[in-house]
Amino acid sequence: MENWSVDQVCNWLRQRNLGELVPKFREEEVSGAALLALNDRMVQQLVKKIGHQAVLMDLINKYQQQKSGLESLTYCCKTASPEFPEVISGKNLKSFFARYKTLQWTSSYALPDFPYDVKCILAEKKCPDHSMRIRIIEFLQADMTKYLEGSLYPNSQQYNIVVNALLQAYPFLDEDGNGFLLWKRALKDRFKYVRRPIEDDEQVLRNKCKFGHRRGQTRKSSFAENKPDDVQVQVEEKPVHLEGSAMDVHIKWLKEEYMKTQRNWKEVDNRMNVTIEIRRKMISNKAPLKDILRLFPFLRCPYQLFREFQLLTHMDIYKKTVEILEIYSENILSLYVVRNNPINIMLQENLKRHTEEDILKYMKMTAACLLLPDVFGDDSSLFAAVNEEVKVVTPVLEVKNPFNVNSCEFALYVGREELAQLDDCTMALAALVAAFHVFDIPCPKRIHRTLNFLESLVFEVRSPASLP
Repeated sequence: MENWSVDQVCNWLRQRNLGELVPKFREEEVSGAALLALNDRMVQQLVKKIGHQAVLMDLINKYQQQKSGLESLTYCCKTASPEFPEVISGKNLKSFFARYKTLQWTSSYALPDFPYDVKCILAEKKCPDHSMRIRIIEFLQADMTKYLEGSLYPNSQQYNIVVNALLQAYPFLDEDGNGFLLWKRALKDRFKYVRRPIEDDEQVLRNKCKFGHRRGQTRKSSFAENKPDDVQVQVEEKPVHLEGSAMDVHIKWLKEEYMKTQRNWKEVDNRMNVTIEIRRKMISNKAPLKDILRLFPFLRCPYQLFREFQLLTHMDIYKKTVEILEIYSENILSLYVVRNNPINIMLQENLKRHTEEDILKYMKMTAACLLLPDVFGDDSSLFAAVNEEVKVVTPVLEVKNPFNVNSCEFALYVGREELAQLDDCTMALAALVAAFHVFDIPCPKRIHRTLNFLESLVFEVRSPASLP
């Protein structure tokens, strides 16, 4: 940090939601060295808001403490006994520092001070709804970034430490023993979401290049190629122009709020309610999906997608999907028709590597979800692209490393564009079903039986479709 330029300091401020301070810091030419030299009086002159003063001083003090701790450790390494030369040699020294920092986390990490409404829910020991879970994850991610001195790449141990701290403080969040896996997955996805739009951070850019980052980039392939014969998605229409200043105000607010790290979810719900009529009119008139998402970007959030589905159908799609997978997963996996399926073979190989009950249950539910179209003899490529590129324009899931607990990824695509990242197979399946209804997209014939089975259970029809 001492060698940072003024621009790097400004980027550091933006990552910590202190973007309002950037003009003043540029005017006063505050470099990294100057930042670390600030005292209370200087901070009061630079920063007007007391809250920002407190956050800034806290960040500076913690950096100074970590720096002094590492300096003392370095001194100990340099003066170490010759009996342990490996401690002060190359790679060993690097791993030694890594272990030291992990120990610091283990001994010093404390949960952040959650907002009042979150505290109330946690104090009542109520299981939070989806929007509240997102708020908790957002605060944990911001707090971890602060501990990491601005880095957006925690390691697996640090994720484990934070999730363990959360579940030890609030044991009721460990839902049926699956809580650790779900909270860790959600926290990792939050970091991915924060990193995705960043284009001016050296560490993020370096890792994107290193790991072949493609998310968010425009694919060159045309939507017309490989298009299913029995269904088409409207993707190129003239944009819809809205009238009415009141509606414009709501839409502008939603677009601005979507760009924030910490969002007012209650107000988002209210404004999505107010604008539903114009949104449904655009969808019924076959407006391009990109225009709908440009005006209502919160439809990219799984919670709002599920909420829109509930407004239309009065059904809780996520809750119903959880019930479906819990009831039917074992039956699906026992069917002869999927016994030699590559997904089932992959599942059996991975089950041998784990003994934890929650991980085994997670893997079985994931496999059952991915095997559904094969059970009904449908086209699985219209349901999920597993470890391959999405090729269809109708709603479809992209699934990577489905049975790797640390690196599995789920995403919903519509029109070959990523709509939302998802926590797990349950959320992915719910989002897929919801997308067909919310965006009024006809169901392809080659996947009809699978979706008919799911919808008959979601909508609680008297004679639901059954497994073959």
